[in-house]
Amino acid sequence: MPKSEQIHSERYRRGETLRAVIKSVEVTPKGPDIIVSRSDNHFLYKLFELEVPEISEQVIEIKSVARDAGSRTKIAVKTNDNRIDPVGACVGMRGSRVQAVSSELGNERLDIVIWDDDPAELLINAMGQVEIDSIVFDEDKQVMEVAVTKDTLAQAIGRSGQNVRLCSQLTGWKINVIDKD
Repeated sequence: MPKSEQIHSERYRRGETLRAVIKSVEVTPKGPDIIVSRSDNHFLYKLFELEVPEISEQVIEIKSVARDAGSRTKIAVKTNDNRIDPVGACVGMRGSRVQAVSSELGNERLDIVIWDDDPAELLINAMGQVEIDSIVFDEDKQVMEVAVTKDTLAQAIGRSGQNVRLCSQLTGWKINVIDKD
């Protein structure tokens, strides 16, 4: 497992049993080299597929994943059955399903939000508790300018810009956060 495919906060020992996803197989003169990953988004998807039967049955769909491996992840989910709450199904009873995935990932913080085809609504869902005053789109440059209250500016940006970076990856738009005042 190359360093780039590891979760930075984890330490591995020879002979230790780990879950990982196979990223590639390269045939060499000495035999096959199998590259595995614990930081790949597909690994997170497969863990949720194991823990949440609705995902493996394709009743709930993971539409987008934004991940800072070992630290924080945002997942946008959508249901194909309006009777099912996709976030509640992924979280599970008393958080059992999401805690199982989080503990496998070294207690990575997981935010699960509802997917929306409208990028503004998806951003509002992804930002969580942040009070958004206005959103201005630049369709040509794929940029959203988001005005937030002064009280929630730090929360909107996040530690070292992590929250806004993950929201940007989740929506597929570049996001500029500004103070509305």
